[in-house]
Amino acid sequence: MRALITNDDGIGSTGLLVLAQAAVAAGLEVTVAAPDSERSGSGTAISGLEAGHRLVLEDRALPGLEGVPAAAVRGTPALIVFAATGGAFGPAPDIVLSGINVGPNMGHAVLHSGTVGAALTAAAHGIPALAVSLATGMPAHWDAAAAVTARVLEWFVPRATVPVVVNVNLPDVPAAEFRGLRAARLAAYGSVQSQVRTSAPQGGSVQVTFARPGAELEPGTDAALLREGWGTVTVLEGLRESQALDVSSLSWPD
Repeated sequence: MRALITNDDGIGSTGLLVLAQAAVAAGLEVTVAAPDSERSGSGTAISGLEAGHRLVLEDRALPGLEGVPAAAVRGTPALIVFAATGGAFGPAPDIVLSGINVGPNMGHAVLHSGTVGAALTAAAHGIPALAVSLATGMPAHWDAAAAVTARVLEWFVPRATVPVVVNVNLPDVPAAEFRGLRAARLAAYGSVQSQVRTSAPQGGSVQVTFARPGAELEPGTDAALLREGWGTVTVLEGLRESQALDVSSLSWPD
């Protein structure tokens, strides 16, 4: 099974190496293609093409991944996946693995995540995907994250037959303190919320800051379970038609 490994933290990220090494150990045929610089918050943006529709990339040799083709790409993770489906990095991948991200990707805020955005792009092209995030800004327990990721891959790979996204968030704790994995619903928000200054803009700008939400977390959601020390697993489906509105009465011309 061919696996494309990408992320939004960039080609030099420790999390990328940990995920790629776990994929190799799982017996996957691995190709790494990741942004040449951080692209956090890029969501599913398809940006980075140069004049003439060129995607600029540079071959890299990654430590601990001898023999694994790797490229630093001047583009967003979603663009990398989009290009991979067309054969930009060899045969199209059978699965896409994204991460391991530094910082959580949970709640409805996954919409803005470059890590999850890459996985959603894969699913939109019929490719199952896994996104993994470590819920801290300064990771200290990569060994534990690697061990749990290996177990998640062992579970995921045989089930990677339908184009869904499995979104995993892990607490940054030693292996001995890891409580386990729990299925989780998406919280109504993610790890931060935007706060917009309501006074009149000055100099043609509006001040926007981000802060941790103070509302009570709904039990059973990814945000609540992660705060309790659990690793969370949420299965996401990509674009789907909705029957929430009846459009049969809409016509033009009358």
